[in-house]
Amino acid sequence: MRIPGSTYRLQLHRDFTFDDAANIAEYLRALGVTHVYCSPYLQAAPGSMHGYDVVDHQKVNEELGGATGHARFCAKLGEVGLGQVLDIVPNHMALGKENRYWWDVLENGTSSRYTSFFDIDWQPQEERLRDKVLVPVLAEQYGRVLQAGGIQVVRRENKFMVECAGQTFPVAPTSLPLILTRAAEYAKSDTLSFLAASFGRLPAPEYVDRRTTLARHRDKIVLTTLLGRLCEEEPGVCGAIDRSLEDLNGNLDALDDFLNQQNYRLSYWKTADQQLGYRRFFDVNSLIGLRVEREHVFEETHALILDWLRKGILDGVRVDHPDGLRDPLEYLQRLRERAPEAWIVGEKILEHGEFLRESWPIEGTTGYDFLNTAAGVLVSSQGMDELSKVYEAFLGPDFEGQLKNFPLIAHEKKVSVTQEGLGSDVNRLTSMFVEICESNRNQRDYTRAEIRRAIREVAACFAIYRTYVVPARDEITDEDRAYIGHATEYAKQERQDIDGGLFDFLRDVLTMRVTGKQESEFLLRFQQFTGPVMAKGVEDTAFYCYNRLCALNEVGGDPGSDGVSVAEFHAYCEKMQATHPLTMTTLSTHDTKRSEDVRARMEVLAEIPTRFSAAIHRWTRMNNAFRTAKAGSTGMPDRNTEYLYYQTLIGAWPLTVERAQAYMLKASREAKQQTSWTANNKEFEDALNKFIAGTLRHPPFLRELDQFVDSLKDAGRVNSLAQTLLKYTAPGVPDMYQGTEIWDLSLVDPDNRRPVDYKLRAQLLQDLKNLHGDDVAAQVMARADEGLPKMWLIYHALQLRREKPEWFGAQAAYTPLSVEGSKSEHAIAYLRGHSLAVVVPRLTVKLGGAWRETSVILPKGTWVNRLTKSEIEGGRVTARSLLSSFPVALLVRKDDSGSIRSEEQNHA
Repeated sequence: MRIPGSTYRLQLHRDFTFDDAANIAEYLRALGVTHVYCSPYLQAAPGSMHGYDVVDHQKVNEELGGATGHARFCAKLGEVGLGQVLDIVPNHMALGKENRYWWDVLENGTSSRYTSFFDIDWQPQEERLRDKVLVPVLAEQYGRVLQAGGIQVVRRENKFMVECAGQTFPVAPTSLPLILTRAAEYAKSDTLSFLAASFGRLPAPEYVDRRTTLARHRDKIVLTTLLGRLCEEEPGVCGAIDRSLEDLNGNLDALDDFLNQQNYRLSYWKTADQQLGYRRFFDVNSLIGLRVEREHVFEETHALILDWLRKGILDGVRVDHPDGLRDPLEYLQRLRERAPEAWIVGEKILEHGEFLRESWPIEGTTGYDFLNTAAGVLVSSQGMDELSKVYEAFLGPDFEGQLKNFPLIAHEKKVSVTQEGLGSDVNRLTSMFVEICESNRNQRDYTRAEIRRAIREVAACFAIYRTYVVPARDEITDEDRAYIGHATEYAKQERQDIDGGLFDFLRDVLTMRVTGKQESEFLLRFQQFTGPVMAKGVEDTAFYCYNRLCALNEVGGDPGSDGVSVAEFHAYCEKMQATHPLTMTTLSTHDTKRSEDVRARMEVLAEIPTRFSAAIHRWTRMNNAFRTAKAGSTGMPDRNTEYLYYQTLIGAWPLTVERAQAYMLKASREAKQQTSWTANNKEFEDALNKFIAGTLRHPPFLRELDQFVDSLKDAGRVNSLAQTLLKYTAPGVPDMYQGTEIWDLSLVDPDNRRPVDYKLRAQLLQDLKNLHGDDVAAQVMARADEGLPKMWLIYHALQLRREKPEWFGAQAAYTPLSVEGSKSEHAIAYLRGHSLAVVVPRLTVKLGGAWRETSVILPKGTWVNRLTKSEIEGGRVTARSLLSSFPVALLVRKDDSGSIRSEEQNHA
């Protein structure tokens, strides 16, 4: 296996298959990429556009080309010399008939051979849901759907199914006597009567052990086979069964009784918020939590992946959502044991000041921590303070007090999501903690309502995604103890209507001061719960409510931050080189709220808050005719939505009406202030679409918008080039999201999953290679509108990484370089090893090109700028001379003979 020098993320789906990916392999190799990094491609739900909804871990996704297409793809990668990294999904699976584990559980309940695979609560508080799985798929109340004929039992040869809501569900074998007994009477068949009785004698689901489960499964298969044979031999039996089914479907009471005998309970989709009995991926009902901590589940769900790693087909994996797992460390240790040489990174979202646990046996994260650090260092902290005033002034009457303080909004939205989308998870935790309190006489008088409120509050007060306390190993760090203590104290202050002793008791359980079997189970499940609270409450809600500068509203980011200083950026890089030098670094992913180039342009707004303020106030007056009046308000859309809209246009312009409408609709529903996914406000949504269509067809506004974007476009591109060079030279393995090798002005998915024009990119790469002459940098910059400067930078950075991997590896050094002069805060400069220097500008609008005497102190020697081909002597070098021909500098030191000095020569 090889450690990647760089990765290129591909989103595979039915419209971009293995063969399509193979077709661009030579282009990626020519660009300088070392590894293709694929979205999950085990068998996913039909029509999946992302692959995170796996239904079969033993198969390659047929829609992508199946095993044969995969073999062709892997062969092509080997032929051109590219490695491969795969995104894997251990936390959950998709529900549906294609998932044979899930189908078996629905059919057989607790008697299923696969009950242990899923995180299902078979004994919830409500007795009517015990030994059943709630299946919330109905568009209306169960009784209304039943009355309207929306639920039917059907036969497919020798098998029976329930059909409703466009889906199919299995029938419990023990319920078949209700159909077959009457059919036997119609057919006058003793054999069918015998089969009916035999199905009824199968062991009931609640009385099982492993031996009984296997015997029950064997008997069920035999009986089903005999039924099929009987139907073939006696056609009249089939007719009798169908007649019995007609009777059943025509009798609501009988049908209701039959459905109540199933191992699942069909219900209105809204019941999931409070009654769902299984752990999900966040609040997605169709993605059920896997018990991958059980070794047999790990082995069955990872067999194919481990085989590919063993054979060298894969060099590494990206682990999706490890925080959802019961014991992330144990999982990662098991994975590492089975793939000791693999490059493993985890999608761990780190909050401000948090670092990846050094005990985790992986190379690092998927790079959101780098993304936010790089974005922060390109933002003007002084301008952020001014933008706060601009934001408040623009919203006017719509400005709410909590918008002054992002943590308050985040807390409010986290509390809200625990009541709504994650209510069923809260209920499960509440029931567990009620039992814990009952067994502790000093705590037994706390009511269910108090406990529920306290759990919601503590979860909302966590400053990070989760802690990693492990009762089985008596393992708790001081760091986790501090996070838990802070959360419970904060909750105690927020909810003084609840007895403080309850929060203290929660703290004691979460820190293992109070132990026991129930306490351990509660602790483990609570830790799995706080991550979804953070993700749904903050990233998927608060980030769409607080719009001061949306460039900072990224996964793991802090929209309330005023940016990152150069010193803080250097400290972050030094920390990464010391602890996780092979972590992933990224700027765009399939999950980012905006592409890197949209963020880069938005960041400029913090340098021009006064101009931005004047522009949006002009625009709101100019576009007032397209607003929809609403009594008691400023009209629709509201000012906060309009503020986000103008920022979005600035960042992503040019933007079509359709793309703008799709994005703003999603953003508004995520914000849950005027409309939401579960309660669409048609009046508001219609008004929003009307406003967007009107403004984007209004020539005076479009002229102003064009002029404004033109005035900051170049500064945005400089930011793009700066962050790109940081990504390719800072500690870590740089990842490039598909298509971002040139300017990419994409918004949140599905906008960032649009087709990529690889013919264009391949042609640009060829053009780039054909450039010659002393003015090569000028030739590149002359084609800035085509994105050539970005590809030029990426190409040379990747070539250098391939030529000199030791300059970027685990043993390489990261050393900040001194920048001196009155404009020193406008430059970031550092060495990698001894022979590579990087210089990038920041806050270039405020700089205005006036570097004056500002200089970078380079080590002695002759340095070649790989981006301009110019030579520079070390020592005090003016920033102007370094950055006049091309916005950023990638400098390589030469020895006396004119060749690149190697790392070994420098140490000699």
